[in-house]
Amino acid sequence: MNYAEMELDRDVRNAAFDFLVECISRYSEGLPFQIIVKGFFFKGERVPLGGPPGIFKPHILPELPLSIRTAPEIPGKARLYDDRPNEEGVIIYKYQGTNPFRFDNIWLRKAMQCGAPLVYFYGVGQGLYKPTWPVFIIDDDPINLSFHIVADEQQLGVMGNYWEQRVSENDRRRYITVEVQQRLHQDTFRANVIRAYQQSCAICRLRHRELLDAAHILEDKHPKGIPAVSNGLALCAIHHRAYDKNVLTVKPDYSVEIQDKILHEIDGPMLRYGLQEFQGSLILLPKRIDQWPDRDALAERYSRYKAAG
Repeated sequence: MNYAEMELDRDVRNAAFDFLVECISRYSEGLPFQIIVKGFFFKGERVPLGGPPGIFKPHILPELPLSIRTAPEIPGKARLYDDRPNEEGVIIYKYQGTNPFRFDNIWLRKAMQCGAPLVYFYGVGQGLYKPTWPVFIIDDDPINLSFHIVADEQQLGVMGNYWEQRVSENDRRRYITVEVQQRLHQDTFRANVIRAYQQSCAICRLRHRELLDAAHILEDKHPKGIPAVSNGLALCAIHHRAYDKNVLTVKPDYSVEIQDKILHEIDGPMLRYGLQEFQGSLILLPKRIDQWPDRDALAERYSRYKAAG
């Protein structure tokens, strides 16, 4: 690219990052795919942020792609590309297709050589993506048909003259990428759990998605704390807090139990209607039986609850 093309590329990329800053304040659950495709306007020209291909270059950019995308996990359906972190936390992003010299794989190779910052759209639910930027390609692995990607710690709109930058301090960025991957992992878990529970709290049936959490039955650090819907409960903020603090629990028979000391307190309508009246009630269950809370996990959690009481 000549200097004018490099300047255009940088300005468009920075405008895209600025647009994403605005987007994440409005779409906390994830960016809808139609917003990604619609994109933004740059000097009167519409610039999509992504499209059906996993590796995307808008027409306005001379040579380099703007974004990469990993499709969301759909229960019961395998992902076409198994993008994942390696043991060091570096994201292994699969080639598009199996030809290393396919045009879009060549685009990413050029982006690696230039040290160009990209946007990574990670699917957290059907039609919803969490954007992470800037990410950088640090290695090309044609034997395994993949690129190695790391995330920078700052999601800033102005990147400076990245043409003079190269990926450095790889250890730092590997650590950051682990953090990013864990966050995206939790976003996916939350989206899947809340969808399975029909956008409702399993205990009180509150249907305001923005007030719902995905509570782990067995925590991440537990050997059996898998990120599956069967290890989660969709709970509103107050019931999630009460569940984590062993004020209430869900028994292996899917009924709610409240600690005795709470049942005998008198402290206004919130305590009565928010907690006490759910004693013995059955939780809302997902429609799919394979997504129902795992009884063994509930039994282990129940034993902790009894010990805490």
